[in-house]
Amino acid sequence: MVADKASTEERRRSSNLVRPDALHVTSVMTKGRELAIVVEDGTLDEQALGALGYKQEFKRDFTLFESFSVSFSVLGLLPSIASTLGYGLGYSGTGGLIWGYLIAALFIQSTAFSMAELCSSIPTAGGLYYCAQVMAPPGWGPFFSWFVGWSNFCGFATGPCSVNYALAAMLITCGQIAYPDYTPQTWHIYLTLLALLIMQGIVTMQSTRFIGWVSKIGTIWNLIIIFIFLIWFPVGSINSPKTAETHATWTTFENGTEWPIGWATIMGFLTTIWTMSGYDAPFHLSEECSNANVASPRAIVMTSVSGLLLGWPIVLVIAYTVTNITDVVAGNYGQPFGSLCLQVLGQRAGLAMFALNIVAQFFVGQGCTITASRVVFAFSRDGALPGSRWWSNVDKRTKTPVFATWGVLTVAALLGLLMFASPVAIGAVFSIGAIAQYVSFTTPVALKLFFDNGRFKPGPWNLGKWSRPINAIACLWLLIIIPALCFPAVKGIDLTPLTMNWTALIYGGPMLLAMTWYGVSARKWFVGPRVNVEFVNGVEEVGSEGGSGSDEMMGEKR
Repeated sequence: MVADKASTEERRRSSNLVRPDALHVTSVMTKGRELAIVVEDGTLDEQALGALGYKQEFKRDFTLFESFSVSFSVLGLLPSIASTLGYGLGYSGTGGLIWGYLIAALFIQSTAFSMAELCSSIPTAGGLYYCAQVMAPPGWGPFFSWFVGWSNFCGFATGPCSVNYALAAMLITCGQIAYPDYTPQTWHIYLTLLALLIMQGIVTMQSTRFIGWVSKIGTIWNLIIIFIFLIWFPVGSINSPKTAETHATWTTFENGTEWPIGWATIMGFLTTIWTMSGYDAPFHLSEECSNANVASPRAIVMTSVSGLLLGWPIVLVIAYTVTNITDVVAGNYGQPFGSLCLQVLGQRAGLAMFALNIVAQFFVGQGCTITASRVVFAFSRDGALPGSRWWSNVDKRTKTPVFATWGVLTVAALLGLLMFASPVAIGAVFSIGAIAQYVSFTTPVALKLFFDNGRFKPGPWNLGKWSRPINAIACLWLLIIIPALCFPAVKGIDLTPLTMNWTALIYGGPMLLAMTWYGVSARKWFVGPRVNVEFVNGVEEVGSEGGSGSDEMMGEKR
C-alpha cells in the first residue's frame, strides 16, 4: 500500500490529472471522482481523450478538411445517387425523386446536427455507443451501448459490400456498353467485387497521413464530377428532349409500386437516406483529428449540408433530363445510371460520363472502408466483438487498425455472396445499411432527449436552446423511415421470395443474435466502454490499466 501511494505521487509529479467537466466532455468517469492521469505535455485532444478513459493510440494527422474529405468521399453524392436511382426514380417518378430528396435531406439535417453536438462532447471513435452508455437510464447503459454498437457495426459491415457491389455492376455495365455481344454472369460481378475490396484494403492499411491525402483526392474528384454532371447533362439533353412539359417534372408521380403513391414516395427516400449516411465518419475519426471537439462536429455538419445543397441539384438535373423512366430503371444493362447516361448523352459521351462516375464511386468505397475499420477497432477495444483482441490491434508502423480493416472486408466479401441468391437479396444490403446506421445514429439522441437529467455536458460545438427540438425531429425521422425501408414494392400474389424485401430479416437476424448473446452471456461481462488509462479515484485509489479498472468504475457507475 505504501509502495502504491509512492508510485501514485511519482506519476502525479510527472503527469496531469484531468477532470471531465473541466474539458467539457461527457465521460463514463462520472461525477469528477475519477481523474485520468495523462502526460504533462499532452495536448488538449489527448487530455480530452484521457478524460473519456482512452489512451492516445493513433496519430492525429487529420485536419478539419481531411476529416471532411473522408466523410464527403463516403457521401459520394453523384455515385451514391446513381447507385440507388432505381428507388427514388423507380418508385415514384420525377416528382417523387425531387420532393423525396428535398424532404428527406432536410429531415436528415436534424440527425446530423444532433450527432455533431454529441461528437463535440464525446470525441472518440466509438462515440455513438459510448454516448448510449452514459445517457441510458441507470443500470441500462451496457444494454444500450451493446445495441447501438452492434447496429453501427452492421451498418458499416454492409457499407463496403453495397458500395462496391454497385461499383462492380457499373464496371460490368461498361463492358456491356463497349461490347454489345458480351453477356455478363453473376460470378463476373463477384470477382470484380473481390478485386475492389482488396485494392481498398491495401490503401486503408496505410498511415493516417497517406489516407488523408487519398481522401482529399477523392473529395476533389467528387466535386469535379458533380460540376461536370450539372453542366454536361443539361447541355447533352438538347439532343434528346423530353416529350412532356418540363413544368410537369415536379408534379409527375409515376407509381412503380403497388402501394399508394404517398407511401411509394416515402419508400423512395432510400435514395437520399443511403446517399446521406456517411456524415458520421468524422465522429469515428475523431481520435485521429486535431482539435477534434470542434473540427469533427464541423466536418459532420459540412458533410450533411453539402449533401443537401449539392445533392438536390443533381436529382433536379436527372428529373429534367430523363426521357423514359422504365428504360432507365428496368433497362437492358441492370444499372440505372448507365442507362440514363446512354439515354441522355448517347453511347460515346454517355460511356465517358459513366466512367468518370465509376472513379468517384471507388473513392466512396474507400471512405466506407476507412470508417468501417475504425468502428470495428473502437467496438473491439471495448471487447464487444468476437476476436476483439485482433481487431483492436493497432499496427506499430502505420498506427492504423490493419486487422480490423481486413476483418471488415472479409465480412463484405461474404455478404457479396447474396448476389447469387437474387437481385432483391443483394439489394437488401442498401436498406440494411440505411436502417442500421440511422438506428445507431438516433438511439443515443433519443436517450439524451428523454433520459439526460443533466448528465450531458455540451462541448464547444453545441445547439444551445435548439438542442431538444432538433433531437425530437431526429427521433421522429427514424420512426418514419424504419417501416418504409422494410416494405416490399409489391403485395398480394406478386409477393414472392424473389420480390420480397428481406431487409427486416437480414438486419433483424444478426441483431437478434447479438441481443441474444447479450442476454445469455455478454450482460455478465460487458460493461460498456473500457477505460484503459490510469486514473485516480478520489484522492488515493489508483486504477490499474486495462479492463479491471474499467469494470470497477462501471460497477460503481451502475
